[in-house]
Amino acid sequence: MNPSLIFNPNSELLEGPVFDKENNYLYFVSILDCLVYCYNPTTKEILSVKLDSPVSCIFFLERKKILVSSKNGFFEIDFNTLQQKFVFQIDIDNLVRYNDGISDPIGRIIIGTMGYPEVKEGVGNVYSYFKGEYKTIIKNTTISNGLAFSADHKFLYFIDTPTKKVAKYSYEIETGEVAFLSYVIEFKHDAFPDGMCIDKNGMLWIAEWGGACISQWNPLNGEKVKEIKLPCKNVTSCCFDNDGNLYISTAKEDNKEDINGGGLYYVALN
Repeated sequence: MNPSLIFNPNSELLEGPVFDKENNYLYFVSILDCLVYCYNPTTKEILSVKLDSPVSCIFFLERKKILVSSKNGFFEIDFNTLQQKFVFQIDIDNLVRYNDGISDPIGRIIIGTMGYPEVKEGVGNVYSYFKGEYKTIIKNTTISNGLAFSADHKFLYFIDTPTKKVAKYSYEIETGEVAFLSYVIEFKHDAFPDGMCIDKNGMLWIAEWGGACISQWNPLNGEKVKEIKLPCKNVTSCCFDNDGNLYISTAKEDNKEDINGGGLYYVALN
């Protein structure tokens, strides 16, 4: 399970890998560079489109066409033509930006915010957007990060990074309403939980900021199952491809000698 570096844009903050399993494309972003990437695992081609503000989260529309969140709103990007167009914006404070997000089976968008350009405690929220309307479903977060659904979509897992915990919410697919149930995982070491995905067995895979690894956790008992080491300290997010293997995004450390952070890694689990 040795990670291999497949793309190194030397990004300060590479984030948000998501795999379009229907069309076999990987998408990810370089948040502060305002860049959105499309990677073809078959041909190894990588395309990019630059927006005019920090980007964070990608939602699939159709083949090589996505919706991406940026500080200035949600944009449709067509990687067939490399064109972009503004679609909508949620009424967020000027001193926040979007961060991690996810969509539910009926196409509802769930996305969190955090302070920008400065991180400030409690200024973020998690929003739900559907058919032109939005509402706040989780309030007063600081760094809204990983989101993952249980297989039956009855539960939503969520990370507000400074809490060092994974929260579990009930989720009503008809209304998009959530209700806090409990904290199911707590980090008791130096690292912080960042992005997250869930495997077919219901185990959570969490990117460890400051921990130089991806760790697998059982949300039923809160126990850490295993970890995969990365050659850089700040690991930001992860996702599975069609074969159950992992793509992992990373970020730079503060020191300029970090040559391994800020790249995209691949780990063959099967």
